[in-house]
Amino acid sequence: MKGIAFTKMHGVGNDYIYINCFEEGQEEDWPELARQISDRHFGVGSDGLILILPSDKADFRMRMFNADGSEGEMCGNGMRAFAKYVYERGMTTKRSFTVETLAGIIRPEVQVTDGEVTSVRVDLGEPRLRREEIPMVGRPGERVIDEPLEVEGAVYRVTAVSMGNPHVVIFVDDVDAVDLEHLGPRFEHHPAFPQRVNVEFVQVLNRQEIKMRIWERGSGITLGSGTGSSASVVASVLNGKVDRAVTVHLPGGDLFIEWGQDNRIYMTGPAEEVCEGVFTKWRRRKH
Repeated sequence: MKGIAFTKMHGVGNDYIYINCFEEGQEEDWPELARQISDRHFGVGSDGLILILPSDKADFRMRMFNADGSEGEMCGNGMRAFAKYVYERGMTTKRSFTVETLAGIIRPEVQVTDGEVTSVRVDLGEPRLRREEIPMVGRPGERVIDEPLEVEGAVYRVTAVSMGNPHVVIFVDDVDAVDLEHLGPRFEHHPAFPQRVNVEFVQVLNRQEIKMRIWERGSGITLGSGTGSSASVVASVLNGKVDRAVTVHLPGGDLFIEWGQDNRIYMTGPAEEVCEGVFTKWRRRKH
């Protein structure tokens, strides 16, 4: 059987290919499909692959694979587009529903105008701050806040946050001057991070705004990251640089992040559908 139906969507330029497994089945070599379909020259082109699946724990289940085929725990931008997809296609009539991920149960809430999802607010849960929760090598129980980390002979001050997936945040005076293509993989594969790490370079503009660029684990430079924006705001608060409600300026657009008094992270931002199609290069398994 040749070809698999897909929908391409993005949140602030962070783009993913979506497969509706309610219709397409659940028995494929997903890591290999992620590598092929994400290729920007020989495939459709994306930062990764997201599967829409049934769940026995929530309303839906989401699996996400990075462009290199590795499976990630969760994706904030991907979750907003996931919510738009299932609501606009009538897979749910709820405006707030639950999605099972490897990072736990996530609850998106769609904002709707004339039947169209215009933005999505996502309850991403509580940030995890202990070293072993990142994970990062060192003494368990500690938080990693403004800690020195040597990379290629230079010492950087880093703050580590898990949003269900690992992040390391570095504050800089000029985020546009960072050689992200060079430094990103050096941090991602640093031996301090046994499961690799997403890397955020952050420039604080004022108490309510930051500017951020990301090197995403398994995908490289992306135009945005929901969990990366959330981790950056948490790190900025922990270092006393911002208030608890912050607009994050990303290369692909803006996200609004709140670290509530309930210790939960709330992310609000857009999601857009790009196109639908059939990836005819893919040879389906016989079910």
